[in-house]
Formats: sequence, C-alpha cells, structure tokens
Amino acid sequence: MKFTVSSSALLSLLATTGKVISNKNTLPILDYFLMDLKDGVLKVTTSDLETTLVGSITVDNVESDGMIAAPAKLMLDSLKEFPEMPLTIEVNDRTWEITINWKSGSLSIPGASPVSYPAIPSLGEDKSEVTLDVDTLVNGINKTIFATADDELRPVMNGVYINIDNDSVTFVATDAHKLVKYSTEANCDVKSSFILPKKPANLLKTVLLKEDEAIKVAFDAKNVVFNLKSYMLVCRLIEGNYPNYNAVIPTNNSNKVLIDRVELVNGIRRVAVCSNPTTNLIRMDIADNKVNLKAQDIDFSVSANESLSCSYEGMPITIGFKSTFLVEILSNIETPTVVIELADATRAGVFKPVYDDKQSSSTLMLLMPMMINA
Repeated sequence: MKFTVSSSALLSLLATTGKVISNKNTLPILDYFLMDLKDGVLKVTTSDLETTLVGSITVDNVESDGMIAAPAKLMLDSLKEFPEMPLTIEVNDRTWEITINWKSGSLSIPGASPVSYPAIPSLGEDKSEVTLDVDTLVNGINKTIFATADDELRPVMNGVYINIDNDSVTFVATDAHKLVKYSTEANCDVKSSFILPKKPANLLKTVLLKEDEAIKVAFDAKNVVFNLKSYMLVCRLIEGNYPNYNAVIPTNNSNKVLIDRVELVNGIRRVAVCSNPTTNLIRMDIADNKVNLKAQDIDFSVSANESLSCSYEGMPITIGFKSTFLVEILSNIETPTVVIELADATRAGVFKPVYDDKQSSSTLMLLMPMMINA
C-alpha cells in the first residue's frame, strides 16, 4: 500500500472520523483507524461497536492498494505538526509498519493487521429508506439535542426521537423536566420512527456542516445508516417506546406573555446569581404587562429582583422555574421575540419563537414549573 495525499486533507478526515473513538474501548483494535485504499480512494473507518463512521478522500500517485489498522493517537499527533504539504504514505504488508515521507524527512509508526477490525452492521430486508434535506437534519438535531437526558433507567430519553410522516418530520427530545418538539415539512414516502442516540446525533451534526446535497437515510429496528457525500454514519438505535410527548403538552393556555427574548435571558441571568444554588429557583410574577423576576437564598440572606416590560394577555399569575433550564431554553430559540404560554402555576410553560412571516417549520419548547414556597 503506497500513495500520496495532502497532509491537511488527511488530518481533516482523521480528526472527524476520530471523534467516534471512545476513551474506554473494550477491544484494543478500536483505538485504531481502519485505512482501506482501493481505486484511488482512501476509506477510513472508526467504531466504538455502537457507532461506526466511514470517511473517504481521493488520493494521488497510488502505487498499490491495501488495508491497515493505524494507531489513532499517533497518527493524529503526527499529522498535527505538518503544514499543508504532500505526504507519501507507505505500508509494509508483512510487518505492518507505516512510513510517512515528506520533502525533508520521514517517520515510521507501528500499524496492525486489519483482520480483527469489527465489520460494519448491515440492515435487514425490512429496512425503510427516506431522503432528507441537510437543513432538516441539522435544524432538528440542533434544536432538540440539548434537551436529551442522561438517564440509565430510561434509555429511550437519552436520544432524539425522529418521527417521519408522509408530509413532515418531527424531532423530539425530553429529560422529563424540559421537552423540545421541532416539526418541519418534508415529502417522505414512509411512516416510521426511531430514537437516535446522543453521540451519533452530535457526530452527524458535525459532518452535515460540510454537506449540501440531500441525505439518504436507511434504517431497520436496530440500526440506522446516514449516507453523505464523503461520509457514512452507521449506528445502533435506542430500542424501546418513546413516551407519549403530546400528552404532556398543555393545549388550553389562556395566559400569553410576549417578551423580548434577549432582555428576558439577561434579566434571568442577573437575578439568578442570588438564587438558591441547590434549586436555582426563579419566581416570575406576571401581571399588567410586566414580568417581575425574583430570586433569593435565605441561607445567605441574598435576594434580587428585576422588572421587565412585556405584552400580556390573561390573569395575574405567579410561577417558578429552574433558572438554568430557562436560560437553556431561551438560548436555543433564535427569534428576537418569544411567546410564553401558561395555564397555571402547576402546569408546564410553553415557549415558542415569534416569526414575522409564515414558516415551514414549528418549534415548541416546554418547561415544567417548580414549587414556590410562599
């Protein structure tokens, strides 16, 4: 195996695929890149047994094809030290030694036989296939992933639920305190759903930024495959039934607050400094087109309050929220104005962006209230 490649192109490929490699691999071979050269295309595969990412680049001056397992840390540490220049990489297929040559020097690192590298999982015959826009996937993951849980007892909540319908795709994430639902129009021929784990969702978000064409998605009951221009992501799905999220979204919210999102976030941050560090409770008194924010920590005799202007329809209401969750939700809404819909002090608050024109997508964020000790 011998070829020439751009140092920066190879580093970019290895750095992206290397994100899959876990710090706690059960198999030593998983600390390696599987490098496969065939017909002028170098494919690099990484896996942690749950998620597999395959990336490819075109290389020059191929003298011979071949396959090798290359140590990930050594390869990345070596390539980081090179400016943009051509590198000639040669592999001895008997000793598995990798030699990297450049204009003024060379280095050699020990590789390994690729034989024991785990095979990529394949989908069953009952697989479903759908084509999704890059924007649909990127927006869906970006808007929901912060609300996923880290719950060993309820693994279904540790990922993003993707529901595909004939004319729409819905992304949902919840950790039982907050919930985000993002729906967008799409033309799909299938009706199905799956739960994408958090790690591959974050990886997908990274590799999608370099894409401009529609993404082919194929999945069965156990695995999903995302086919991109230069990458293929295969991951094991979270098995189980996702909770009925529509049942927890309150529908008849008679109290509506229209408020400047940035002002509200900044106000919450200022007042939250004086909240109890255990609960992070912030109290909102809403009436007469004003939102009064209050926080206190009795143990340390600190308190803060701030009054903000808003447009309010409804009865006067007092409700408490965890300030860190409030900031997180408001920071993940991109519009200058936000509407908060409230039923009463015991039911979830619904947060929605306010757009100037009609949108092909809708975002709804929900936050459970906290008890206020009068």
